[in-house]
Amino acid sequence: KIMTYKNSVIQIYLFLINLIFYNEAKSYHAVVIIHGVLTGSESMELISNRIEEMHPGTPVYNTVRFAGWSSLKPMWKQVEEIGMDVLSIGATFPEGINLIGYSQGGLLARAILQRFPMHNVRNFISLSSPQAGQYGTRFLRLIFPDLACETAYELFYSRLGQYTSVGNYWNDPHHQEFYYKYNKFLPYVNNEINGFNNSNYKIGLTKLKRMILIGGPNDGVITPWESSHFGYYDNNNTVVDMRDRDIYKFDTIGLKTLDKQGKLKIIEVPGISHTEWHTNISIVDQFLLPYLE
Repeated sequence: KIMTYKNSVIQIYLFLINLIFYNEAKSYHAVVIIHGVLTGSESMELISNRIEEMHPGTPVYNTVRFAGWSSLKPMWKQVEEIGMDVLSIGATFPEGINLIGYSQGGLLARAILQRFPMHNVRNFISLSSPQAGQYGTRFLRLIFPDLACETAYELFYSRLGQYTSVGNYWNDPHHQEFYYKYNKFLPYVNNEINGFNNSNYKIGLTKLKRMILIGGPNDGVITPWESSHFGYYDNNNTVVDMRDRDIYKFDTIGLKTLDKQGKLKIIEVPGISHTEWHTNISIVDQFLLPYLE
């Protein structure tokens, strides 16, 4: 009887151990999602719902801040407020969280990681985001119906223009002197300003487990589409690959470090328009879920 009792205790103990390891193996890290410009959290519900369906029990936080027209507020303001949310959520899950940003939201997410290097984000997914800037006005016709690329710098590099999120990442390849002089956001988070180098902006990215950059040639909004992979125009409108640009070669924000460590994943998906990235289940299944362990 004593032996039977001991065997029963051992079996219960082993069962509990297996149960603990099983739950740990099946648990997923919390996910924070940041929407794009002129939309809100509802636009990202397909992604959040799919994560909850395929990864049961995953806490998903779909930010409601800066929806609609308020998404045009200055990038630094959005970085500060959403960034505090990311830190708060991260504190709730000390084992780490994952971060997804779509379109403008992906650039916001990247800047949050740099502005708050004490974050505990594990994997960052940038979904068709203007990481190297934007030089295309197609998506702006609703706000500025007569705006042309060639003259947009006159607006965006003005005091008024820098009060808009789009102005903060407008990167005119033909007026770089104005970009560096008047743009108060993108050249700073890229550590491109002479005499300004914030080492935290590099630390905040290199501590990631993975950075996943997703984009494609049929996007139709992000211009050039390679900006989603940190590629960008030179002054002849020729797209220069990320690895041939100074931001990579001089490792100003850690892209080269991430790449050499095998932590930078670049994904090109043809046939997807800008409004499909966050509304296409196959995109979520193939390119988001695998990185949300």
